[in-house]
Amino acid sequence: MESALASRLRQVPDRRAERGRRHPLTVILVLAACATLVVGGDSMTAIWQWAARAPQVKLARIGARYDPLAGQYLVPSERTFRRVLADLDADALDAATCAYVTEVASGTAPAPEIPRTPGPIEREQRRAAQRAVEHPAPAGLLPAAALDGKALTGARTESGRIFLVGAVAHASGAVLGQSQVPDKRGEGEAARTLLAGLHLPGWVFTLDALHTTKKTARLITDRLDAHYVLILKGNQPLARAAAQALLAGTDTEWTETTEVEDDRGHGRTERRTIRTAQADDTLFPGAGQVFRLRRDTGGLDGTRTGKEIVFGVTSLPAHLAGPAHLNHYERAHWSIENKIHWVRDVTFHEDNSQVRTGTAPRALASFRNLGISTFRLAGRANIAHARRDLLSHNDAFAVYGI
Repeated sequence: MESALASRLRQVPDRRAERGRRHPLTVILVLAACATLVVGGDSMTAIWQWAARAPQVKLARIGARYDPLAGQYLVPSERTFRRVLADLDADALDAATCAYVTEVASGTAPAPEIPRTPGPIEREQRRAAQRAVEHPAPAGLLPAAALDGKALTGARTESGRIFLVGAVAHASGAVLGQSQVPDKRGEGEAARTLLAGLHLPGWVFTLDALHTTKKTARLITDRLDAHYVLILKGNQPLARAAAQALLAGTDTEWTETTEVEDDRGHGRTERRTIRTAQADDTLFPGAGQVFRLRRDTGGLDGTRTGKEIVFGVTSLPAHLAGPAHLNHYERAHWSIENKIHWVRDVTFHEDNSQVRTGTAPRALASFRNLGISTFRLAGRANIAHARRDLLSHNDAFAVYGI
């Protein structure tokens, strides 16, 4: 039975000329995906080195080219990896990898299994379990995803820097989709294109103030039959002023629609206080509520040293999302920074990558997203620790059922 990932990657079109084509595209993509899982698989050379030692039985299973004279299955050269990944249909690759992730998340494809180091539970895994107990999610949450963008440091096209917009599930941290724009100025349109291709009715999408536009709001509520949680800042001055007027007053006037959450960790304390009020289309397209979120931060001694107040709007009516729900959605939005962007930069060394040519930078970013999503769906909190658990080629191939 073919691996669910290999089946998806087989749908990526091969743009190479048939003449001189020695290695199937699926073989190259599967080897790159598996190599990216392991420690050190962060560069083109590292991917080729790992693939060069792949067991013959695994190469046969993924359809590698067989040389009857040498009596063995062949691995593409480093130059082939570089050339193929630099001239790839990157949109099709993202569609294939994210479709696989969605299949796993929905239970239609087998969940990945990562071997665990014997002994005590790893520290970050233990902290994640403890946090789930200390800060349980409110009942009745809808499935949600965060959208945000990230630049690939040093990588450029003829039209400018390579900037990627991704959608990440709040609960699992899996990447559901990714789209590219030439530069950050086109992020709004790229986000709408990405949203339109997700097909997730009933989901809640959280976006930062850059995406707080009427066009995006109408797309989410009308075409996608979904919900939004948006931040109101200077780019929507009238809506922000209206929300501020609706939410004015002392704390005692808002006790019935207020939620307070305290948090402690990483050398600081934080108190998040959110109040909500009903709204309608006259304030923003599809609006159901507006909210005011106040963040008070300070040291572990409890002294408050910082304060921030933001206003937002959501299409969720009060019976679907109370103050506790909106607080959770807004807080979970920033998981895309911690669960994806930070991991790609620090654990996978993306900002140190020297790959600059063609679609190769985006292709490697797609494989990193796939790897991170795979580890998250396997229930691993510490990605670096999980990568070190893949000690052999067989372990890495087995993650994707190969």
